[in-house]
Amino acid sequence: MFRNPTIIPVQDIHRSIEEQLSTLRSAGNYRRFLTVRKDAGRFPIFTWERGGVEGEAVNFSSNDYLGMGCDRSVASAFCGAVSSHGAGSGGTRNLSGTTVAHQSLERVIARWHGKSAALLFGSAFQANQTTLQTLGRRIEGLVFLSDAENHASIIEGIRGSGARKLVFRHNDLEHLSELLRSLPPETPRIIVFESVYSMSGDIAPVEGILALARRHGAMTYVDEVHGAGLYGDTGAGILEREGLASKVDIINGTLAKAVGVIGGYIAASAAVVDFVRSFGPGFIFTTSMPPAACVAAERSIQLIACDADRRARMFRGVARLRLRLREEGIPYLENDSHITRLLVPGAVRCRRISDRLLTHHGIYVQPLNHPTVPTGSEGFRVIVTALHEDEHIERFVQAIKTEWIEQHTHHMQA
Repeated sequence: MFRNPTIIPVQDIHRSIEEQLSTLRSAGNYRRFLTVRKDAGRFPIFTWERGGVEGEAVNFSSNDYLGMGCDRSVASAFCGAVSSHGAGSGGTRNLSGTTVAHQSLERVIARWHGKSAALLFGSAFQANQTTLQTLGRRIEGLVFLSDAENHASIIEGIRGSGARKLVFRHNDLEHLSELLRSLPPETPRIIVFESVYSMSGDIAPVEGILALARRHGAMTYVDEVHGAGLYGDTGAGILEREGLASKVDIINGTLAKAVGVIGGYIAASAAVVDFVRSFGPGFIFTTSMPPAACVAAERSIQLIACDADRRARMFRGVARLRLRLREEGIPYLENDSHITRLLVPGAVRCRRISDRLLTHHGIYVQPLNHPTVPTGSEGFRVIVTALHEDEHIERFVQAIKTEWIEQHTHHMQA
């Protein structure tokens, strides 16, 4: 029988799925999840299980930077709110899902970032994706100027908008200026970048980017996901530290990292927030955050804003880690942020070291591989939190030193 070449039988679809998974495994990029038994009272130590094997490890891959997810006051606020409000919101924001807890948290976030309004989402990924898609779809002729190392949520949001995108080289002001000059003066434009880049740990030249934005009449959108909670007098982020929050049009942030709970948000003018609230499908057609999560996040922000010592402890730990790595001759990428990146090229090699750190040394650090990072730049993103002790850091350094030397020797012999 003649087969229509435009029709793909279901078995071909399944075959394609299996082939792509097989390719992922053979390249060493297949993601394996570790089953963790988290104990809030022992963080950053946890017990784990994988393939019938169990153990205990110190976590150096958590994004709970300040340990707020384990803070008793935050947990108490969450539990109390569950008793009062129940486990879920019971609706979208438009259909009974806008509670007093949502409104209160949005006011707190707006004040934290020095903006008129804020809007909550289920995650910062959703906030980026929805906001950028909405702007790109509804602002005629809009052009995005996006940093080459922007997060996947930004890339997906811009791609889904259908709007034109120009990518400037990472943190390259000259290239950004060149792209801005290439656009007709009447073209609406938004510069999108991150304050702290999650993979490299680089901090953006915010002041320079904002100067270019003013010169060329561009709107600015800054992802503060890895900055919010850590930098500035009240922990609001890099923009607060640099005194530039008022000059940025839209700030994206998360409640799931330094704040230690769940959810994401944008903070902007009342008109911009209302625009996304009114036209963003990713906001309109999804059930709102649990009220208890809102209450817990608000409590966490309040604690962060008045507890500079907690943030200082994290940065002291980062400095201690880097000092010991230098003393032991273990190379890492220099940056001015809290993210310490070790390069271990080769997905298979990187995975092998990670596995040995876990099973032989009780150290958990997750490999970074493609597509999170380009092929050939695999490695570890090492996170020291406010609750890591010096002994934890020393244990990591000795473990990575042992595995680094062993793998280097094996590589030279091969």
